[in-house]
Amino acid sequence: MTGSGPGRMVPTALSERQARMALCAAVEPGSPEVSTAVAEHGAAAVWAGLADHDGAVGRRAGTVDLTAMIAATDSVGARFVIPGDPEWPPRLADLDRVVARGRDQVHFGGQPLGLWLRGRPLPSGPVVAIVGSRASTGYGESVTVQLAAEAAEAGLVVISGAAYGIDTAAHRGAVAGGGRTIAVLACGVDRAYPSGNAAMLDHLGHHELIISELPPGSHPARSRFLSRNRLIAAIAEATLIVEAGHRSGARNTASWAIELNRHLLAVPGPVTSTTSATPNRLIKERQAELCSGIGDLLEVLSPSGDELLAGAPAEPVTTTDALPLELYELYEALPGRGSMSADELALTTGKLLPEVLVGLAELAQLGCCRQDSDGRWSLAR
Repeated sequence: MTGSGPGRMVPTALSERQARMALCAAVEPGSPEVSTAVAEHGAAAVWAGLADHDGAVGRRAGTVDLTAMIAATDSVGARFVIPGDPEWPPRLADLDRVVARGRDQVHFGGQPLGLWLRGRPLPSGPVVAIVGSRASTGYGESVTVQLAAEAAEAGLVVISGAAYGIDTAAHRGAVAGGGRTIAVLACGVDRAYPSGNAAMLDHLGHHELIISELPPGSHPARSRFLSRNRLIAAIAEATLIVEAGHRSGARNTASWAIELNRHLLAVPGPVTSTTSATPNRLIKERQAELCSGIGDLLEVLSPSGDELLAGAPAEPVTTTDALPLELYELYEALPGRGSMSADELALTTGKLLPEVLVGLAELAQLGCCRQDSDGRWSLAR
């Protein structure tokens, strides 16, 4: 039996899985109304009801070609999963209790009707989202690569949105760390968007995992990026914001993390940098925990932090870490810039001059300080 709409290509009587796939093509992602209706009546009943719908959704449903969609899914090596399937991310269920307002007063909410997965099976283990600005700085990208690599080495799965900037650095860092990473797209899993990341997305689609709630062939749109952000925040147990301006999409992801009661962390940046405006504000307003290294991230993901911290790379040990207290006090008295005489150091530290001279000689042997031609002392560079 087919619907009454002109040119309708999909029968009204579908299985639950088929109906969810068809609805994904007919309805924009993140519709709380459709999600509620499916939860109450089932996808098959909701799809059948669209047969007599005269609005835009009904007309769009009339153009859905389920056979072609299934063929497209198979041709790109993807699979379609729904709630209850082994590969369905369980934390997505939390989206059913959250509705958020995006731009233009559009509301987003509800867990997806289905997901297209392309690549390796959904990885197990704790998931951390690392997101940020497309217009990232060298500082932001360097911090992101390091944190993502160390997170991967500690057994965390890194999830992000495959955009330029921080997202790209997060995926690359996770791969470099030998761990797993997931890219969530605002288009079909077969689309290389942004095009400059085509090579990376091809690698992720074969060796990692790409996820989308949009059918293959779907193009990106502004609203789809906003609805995509809710998936990243929901799948992750913690979200880390590295760099984000006042209007960055990463700020939207942070809002979803807060609404979903997820851990939210932020990397502080220079107060003069517009790309650090959102992380600095989130830390200032105590909406996010300050993240200065992998230990901060691992700590929030474990009740005691011990289990995950055991797999974290050890903090580097420096020469000054092993200094005896009397030498460390002398080392700390040396200026960050410029130099001091031994007499000045004795006055500053309250030590006797012979004691200072012996201490400076020991610090010089350890490579911590040096004496210039005028007999003044400075930190070794």
